Amino acid sequence: HEGSEFTVSGFSLGAIEAFQYACIAQMRIDKLQLFSPAFFQTKEEKFKRLQLMSYKKSKLLYLKQFMKGCFFPYEEKIVENIDTDIFELKELLEYEWSMDKLKEISQRGVKIEVYLGSKDTIIDVLRAKEFFLEVATVTYIKEANHFLLIN
Repeated sequence: HEGSEFTVSGFSLGAIEAFQYACIAQMRIDKLQLFSPAFFQTKEEKFKRLQLMSYKKSKLLYLKQFMKGCFFPYEEKIVENIDTDIFELKELLEYEWSMDKLKEISQRGVKIEVYLGSKDTIIDVLRAKEFFLEVATVTYIKEANHFLLIN
């Protein structure tokens, strides 16, 4: 239909999955929206090792602290958790966004939009902003946390 848009979007880890889908999709995509994309490629190996060690030591405590960080600096709310494992965390921490593939998607006519919160303590927000600005419209939401919530 004229005027309709086909949008693929994802949040955090889901942003990686949306990006990977957009890389291989054979169908029309007009817009790729990445909300608080999981961006750890600029974090030091020490940080990544500490995350994995903390998870191994106490998965429950790690996830509790992670959720606290997602809501920071605002009051934590109750959210549903899905079961995770250390391999998923390792994959997430080691994921490398490909600028070449982002450019390929953009050259196919897909408009890329990235949404980041200035108070996000989970990802490397400033470096993510710099990285994605090359190929995307980046909306930097002042005072928003990882969930893009503002108190």
